[in-house]
Amino acid sequence: MNTQDLAETTRAVQQESATTPTQQDFESFIYLISHDVRGSVRALMEIPQWIEEDMTSGGQRVAPQMRAHIDMLNRHAQRLDRMLFDLLLYSRVGRMQIPANIDLDVTLETVMDSMHIPASFTVSRNFSQKLVRMGEPDALTLFTVLISNAIKHHHREAGEIQISSRQNGQSVLLRFTDNGPGIPAPMRARAFEAMKTLRPRDEVEGSGMGLAIAQKIAETYEGTIVLSTGPGGIGTCVEVSLPGFPVLN
Repeated sequence: MNTQDLAETTRAVQQESATTPTQQDFESFIYLISHDVRGSVRALMEIPQWIEEDMTSGGQRVAPQMRAHIDMLNRHAQRLDRMLFDLLLYSRVGRMQIPANIDLDVTLETVMDSMHIPASFTVSRNFSQKLVRMGEPDALTLFTVLISNAIKHHHREAGEIQISSRQNGQSVLLRFTDNGPGIPAPMRARAFEAMKTLRPRDEVEGSGMGLAIAQKIAETYEGTIVLSTGPGGIGTCVEVSLPGFPVLN
């Protein structure tokens, strides 16, 4: 199954009820293939490096054209590994998780400690409502994919990401805003489609799964996710509404 076919199948499945056997079977298939195929992909990433090392240690010169081909193979293998990893994340949403009171400060600190955030980017917070009720792995994934997206798709070397939360009736409204290039209104619906990137992958590396994962997390907890323009008409604002009460002590 090629990338385009898999993306079409994923979109079709997303339109069905989350409780149908078809979606459950498909997500089980996604989990298995993402987990098992990654072993072969890792071999594709390592073997070209071994070949180059063997040639060098044997006194053979690696021609510039051959090195370019090895680099291309490595780049595509890494891209495939990223796709499989994100498909694995997608299939795991809501699986084997018990909703709990999630501290947003702790969640953000955990994510920032685990991912690489360029020194030229600042991440600020304003959590007026500090608790949300969901699975801890899903909370970590939600913050990771939305922060990663803001950095990856920024059009400058330096940027700002602001994360806030507030009580909104019986829900908690999480808002992720950045000062990047923004997403034009006609393209916002497409941005949630699995394996769809709004810019060529040669310009921005990514699987196109970030917002699809975030949408699935929101809908798993009977919430919503909306894209809009950031404050002052600059950048992107991602609003995720999630159940906030009853919050158990």
